[in-house]
Amino acid sequence: MSELVGNLLVAQSGGPTCAINASIAGVITEAGRHECIEEIYGGLNGILGILNEDLIDINEEKRKTIEGLKYTPAAALGTCRYKIDFKKKPENAARDMNRLFEVFAAHNIRYFFYAGGNDSQDTAHKIHEEAQKRGYEMRVMGVPKTIDNDLPHTDHCPGYGSVIKYNATTVMEVAMDVGSMATDGGACCIIEVMGRSAGWIAAGTILAKRTEDDAPHIILLPEIPFDESAFLARVKEVVGRLKYCVVVVGEGLKNAAGEEIGADKTRVDAFGHPVLSGAADRLAEIVQGKLNTKTRTVKLGYAQRAAAHYASKTDIEESFATGVTAVRAASGGQSGFMATIVRTSSHPYQWTTGLRPLGDIANVEHFIPRDWISADGFLPNEKFVEYARPLVEGELNPPTEGGLPKYVGFEKVRVEKKLTPRGNGTGAAVK
Repeated sequence: MSELVGNLLVAQSGGPTCAINASIAGVITEAGRHECIEEIYGGLNGILGILNEDLIDINEEKRKTIEGLKYTPAAALGTCRYKIDFKKKPENAARDMNRLFEVFAAHNIRYFFYAGGNDSQDTAHKIHEEAQKRGYEMRVMGVPKTIDNDLPHTDHCPGYGSVIKYNATTVMEVAMDVGSMATDGGACCIIEVMGRSAGWIAAGTILAKRTEDDAPHIILLPEIPFDESAFLARVKEVVGRLKYCVVVVGEGLKNAAGEEIGADKTRVDAFGHPVLSGAADRLAEIVQGKLNTKTRTVKLGYAQRAAAHYASKTDIEESFATGVTAVRAASGGQSGFMATIVRTSSHPYQWTTGLRPLGDIANVEHFIPRDWISADGFLPNEKFVEYARPLVEGELNPPTEGGLPKYVGFEKVRVEKKLTPRGNGTGAAVK
């Protein structure tokens, strides 16, 4: 394929992680090494910002800032939850796609990189297919991201190693606190973590368990239907033996009917799903009411995905590499792929990067294999531990100022707009 000369546009989408900026740093750093890429632009707030022609000139940013992205949390370019949905909103989706290609043409965008989860890869796939349909020369690549770790065809996702490193550490610390206050009256602490459909995040806290009696004593995963009677019996047994019990629950825990026990059906999120507002609270009501055991809850919330101060060095290195791989593939003539992480050895842990067609990735969720979970469903087993343990290795030791981390941010020098403002329209949420 002949060399394609033009500008590059990179954007971020969905919930941030403390590693997504490292992927963007990989894209930007590698892009600067290819003469076929002239200007490097960033799309503010994902596809929504691109529709609004809100672009910034990355070439105006300091090299030190780009380097600092490796240890800076959140989404430096801003993100969104917006989906081009041809199934539910075909007319609006068609308008959005027309507008996108107007923006691409106006700014001579020939390379487009989208960092995000399942739905974001679907958006990248649609843009790739649309470019081919229109005969518009552009190379589109997906860059993986999601703490949920539910993208298929990659060993794991950038952001996952860091979130389980932080969560496992937090579980260890909270358990020591709860255990130190345990008396004959007994106590139960329920820690809620993210993960609506897949339990990868909750399962990762198993790394805190060094001996049989260490917390977490129970891990409740969305993949395993919640059995109230069995759960209460296990809590009672652990409290009777240790005087306290620490439970970790994924926010999307479901009952036997497939209903999320923590869903607030009176409210919906940007995806149209009931808001998950209290799996831990519901479990606390059950334990307190049925066992009369003092119960407290802890919700790790945004802290778990933003904890760059204790990120996994392995995670950040892999995240950066996926951005580099995407640029190398695109500059070499490939389009319509997502960069992946490929495990080549577990002992010792070794990895490389690869590529997978976006069509194989888009809107497909990857769940924990059942044989990685104990027979009773209450804890991941050694197969999971072998998989997860290498992903948390290494510390970044980011620079500090006044005793606190010194994070960076873009100057956000705007690229001059060339089009008339976009008309009003609504899309759907994107992960």
